[in-house]
Amino acid sequence: MSRRVVVVGAGPAGLGAAAGALRAGADVTLIDASEQPGGQYHRMLPDAFAAAAPGRLHHGWQGFERLRDHVLRHPRCDWWPESTVWSIERHDEGAPAVHVLRGEADAAGRERRVLRADALVLAPGAHDRVLPFPGWGLPGVYTAGAAQALAKGERLVVGDPVLIAGSGPFLLPVAASLIEAGATVLEVLEANPAATVARGWARRPWELASQAGKAGELAEYAGLLARHRVPYRTGRAVIEARGDGRVEEAVTARLRPDWSVVPGTERTVPVDALCVTHGFSPQLELPVAAGCALARTSGGSFTEVDADQRTTAPGVYAAGEITGIGGAPAARTEGLLAGWIAGGGDPAAREAGALRRRRDQARAFAARLAAAHPIGAAWPGWLRDETVVCRCEETTYGSLCRAAGDEASGSARAVKLGTRAGLGPCQARICGPTVAELLSGKVPGANPHHRPIAQPIRLGELASPPTENTGNTKNRRNPDKKESAR
Repeated sequence: MSRRVVVVGAGPAGLGAAAGALRAGADVTLIDASEQPGGQYHRMLPDAFAAAAPGRLHHGWQGFERLRDHVLRHPRCDWWPESTVWSIERHDEGAPAVHVLRGEADAAGRERRVLRADALVLAPGAHDRVLPFPGWGLPGVYTAGAAQALAKGERLVVGDPVLIAGSGPFLLPVAASLIEAGATVLEVLEANPAATVARGWARRPWELASQAGKAGELAEYAGLLARHRVPYRTGRAVIEARGDGRVEEAVTARLRPDWSVVPGTERTVPVDALCVTHGFSPQLELPVAAGCALARTSGGSFTEVDADQRTTAPGVYAAGEITGIGGAPAARTEGLLAGWIAGGGDPAAREAGALRRRRDQARAFAARLAAAHPIGAAWPGWLRDETVVCRCEETTYGSLCRAAGDEASGSARAVKLGTRAGLGPCQARICGPTVAELLSGKVPGANPHHRPIAQPIRLGELASPPTENTGNTKNRRNPDKKESAR
């Protein structure tokens, strides 16, 4: 009898995991909250828009199409779009049960299902991380990922003109997406000085040989910025947003390598919108709920995996950004390996060895990214007492510091209860890593990823009895959704 594998997430890692498990002979159920597979990296205009071909800077599109079509058309794959995993139930033995709500987000009448399988592959991905600064809550200040999603998925620009700032190579594709959607990009600001970026990329240069395609991508982005006369400046960041009711201008300043502000270098730039990103936060609530151990690195916390992408939880595998931020090719390779092993494939097979080598090369490249674009330790110096850190509960930096310094607090939980930081509608998904970093060394026990209810669920949905699935439903999809795979 074939092994049953559930894959959560249909981005590059999840699609790779589904393909690997199918190749190993397993039955696969692939779950994603979106209507179409591909994740943020392969987000495109909906079919209803009668879109033209993807933009010329959409790298790897043909490979994605082949992988997507192979997985979704496979007779042993059951594709569940618009399906949200809201809880994971651990067992003493075997893979945990996966609790799913099927139906459009926030719609009434969603169907509650429970999946039980031989193995579970988690590939939920990551979301933007934005460090707070005065005025970051003003309308018109967007995460770079949100701005790119609107540009790629709807051909909407968040404003015109736009300033893009933060840190990391993600700044470049965001700028490209906005330019192709018709926006005027004033400039792109990388917070790390040129010396830091160069030192990170120049370390162990022979490792770049396996990532030669990245040089071509960089050249294309640089050429696009040059043609549209968009400056790319290093060592400069947005430290304040100003405006009456919405953002109207951004204050930028030069930074030292530790991200402390160089006095007297402030500059005010009129803007219609501001896009900011300081890297990514992995979505770790599902791995934590499944009992997976986390590994702490210089880039943050990630799911701990072994050489075959196994986590510390029985029957659970992990791939993609939750194991380390490395980009779409790295995520896809990890997914292929995780799916192959989860599906019962031979760990000693030649293709498994090749996947491990590619995975290790991708991880080395990810380490280079982290070294070239670190978050400087002095960024809290941008904050003022009245700067909001948790936007849901309007918790300020000053109140957080006062609570952390109060001997009666004693723990991160007490600080959160006293300030309400992380207890609002987003349940610390946005502010959690930042609050944990600000409390680090001051109070013990800060964990922003512990969320027994991973996604919102109505009480009525919780009260309704679930339908159990113990096997593959043989690609039994809603015929009205058949075009969503294309």
